[in-house]
Amino acid sequence: MAFSENVHADWRATALAIESAIDNVVIGQPAVIRLTNIALFARGHVLLEGDVGVGKTTVLRAFSQCVGGEFERIEGTIDLMPNDLVYHSYVNADGEPRIDPGPLLRHGEQLTTFFFNEINRARPQVQSLLLRAMAERTVSAFNTEYCFPHMTVFADRNKVEKEETFELAAAARDRFMFELNMATPVDPEIRRRLLVDTAYHDADALISQLGESHCAGHELNDVAHEIQQFVRSSPAIEQYLLDIWQATQSPQQFGIAIDGVDMERLVLAGASPRGMSALTKAARVVA
Repeated sequence: MAFSENVHADWRATALAIESAIDNVVIGQPAVIRLTNIALFARGHVLLEGDVGVGKTTVLRAFSQCVGGEFERIEGTIDLMPNDLVYHSYVNADGEPRIDPGPLLRHGEQLTTFFFNEINRARPQVQSLLLRAMAERTVSAFNTEYCFPHMTVFADRNKVEKEETFELAAAARDRFMFELNMATPVDPEIRRRLLVDTAYHDADALISQLGESHCAGHELNDVAHEIQQFVRSSPAIEQYLLDIWQATQSPQQFGIAIDGVDMERLVLAGASPRGMSALTKAARVVA
């Protein structure tokens, strides 16, 4: 698709419309909504963490509703196995064994949003398969490689319960563009509305208010690519990014000190090249 100033303005309006629509569905979470929207247009995946019942699932379902294309959801459970993402085996009404495509394969290249609820309840083997699909947007099955070029993964994680959960490794979390904490609102008016306004007691009804999708999910890759080409960073910004990267590895070089802590031994590993690339992409989307 050709990209121009007018197209840029149109997609900016689309992004703001998505944000405004979700702000009306999930109140008191503007930062989470803005950053998730940024990840959407930077083609990054999002991991959302928070207390029970703060609306993590509602936020991610709302974004799924706003993005065109096919949607799949899976629940993280301790008995979930990697093959459950790829195929579903069962016995049909005639007593014959059947194998049908699983949630990752069911929609083929039309899959736009994959929502993994409570990802930390899934075993590491399941997480590993999902991470490959996130990084490469491909999965091998039945001697065939399946591609999901438009897929964005939204996952949430319950940080309260620790029984029968499997913490994501640092390398796994690095595959997500953003790891966002969704806190319980503290504003008294927001709390009052959540408590007494019955509109916020039915998540399904809230999601249905969003109506049809606000954008064509299959166009997001092209838009994201053009944003990265269209938006330029100044030398000062580039140096600032390099300084941030270095500071994550050697904070003491920038005058950062903590009483009683050996700063030379504080950091095991700084930000990865992939992490800094994600930060740069996100900054261009914001611009």
